[in-house]
Amino acid sequence: MERIGFIGLGIMGKPMSLHLLSAGYPLCVLDVVQSAQDQVIAAGARAGASPQEVAAQSDVVITMLPDSPEVEQVVFGKAGVLTGLRAGSLLIDMSTILPSMARRVAQAARAQAADALDAPVSGGQVGAQNATLSIMVGGAPAAFARAQPIFEKMGKNIVHVGEAGAGQIAKMANQIIVGVTILGVSEALLLAAKAGADPAKVREAISGGFAQSRILELHGQRMLQRAFQPGFKVKLHRKDMAIALNTAKELGVALPASANVAELLNALIANGGAELDHSALVTMLEKLANFQIPTTSI
Repeated sequence: MERIGFIGLGIMGKPMSLHLLSAGYPLCVLDVVQSAQDQVIAAGARAGASPQEVAAQSDVVITMLPDSPEVEQVVFGKAGVLTGLRAGSLLIDMSTILPSMARRVAQAARAQAADALDAPVSGGQVGAQNATLSIMVGGAPAAFARAQPIFEKMGKNIVHVGEAGAGQIAKMANQIIVGVTILGVSEALLLAAKAGADPAKVREAISGGFAQSRILELHGQRMLQRAFQPGFKVKLHRKDMAIALNTAKELGVALPASANVAELLNALIANGGAELDHSALVTMLEKLANFQIPTTSI
């Protein structure tokens, strides 16, 4: 089995790496948070001292990082992945970053006779823990075929979207739909509660119709229970919406609904909600309405 290096063991990366270990892949890991790294090492992984060392000891290097600057530092920085990447290796970035950064990483890997894929994911912490992530992939078909057995240990819906950067474009589309739907569910439940209807019953009633969605099911429940511990943090969704809006600006595409979501996420962060789950978007609408949806036990 190919030796895998995994850099970035956060809410998503840690369970993803553990699935690879369970599947029998030799794993070398690295994270800036020592406790997260120690947990994966205790499960059987080896520790890498730097991205360079991880790359030098691996056939496939996976990065799962918060944003483009972190990817740039880990890949291109001093003692970065590129300084240890060997010819014939495969670099898979599973972060959500700018498409332009994904293409830059791919170009740099090819310059060293290696290959690269951008493979952002959707499904949140639950999907990472259950190995049911959706994985959207950009890069060469041969590199995708090589990586597919690895992806299958972490996800279920795995799609090769196109060339380098295409995975990130697909992730932007995903985040737009998720963000706008969270806003729609928030508005619906708030209106129902303010009008005097039981929002839990309203959610139940519309769940069998055309409004049914995973957002209504899962995040609607979070809103009713006020269970805002993060599966996916507000600050990360705000970052993703910024990527979508910046790309849209470059292309001359208007995204008015996405802009509304981004502004509400900005307001939520300004009110101390950066570390909450993105379903906490409903709390900003509650502030505007001067009314809180009653907490419901479901």
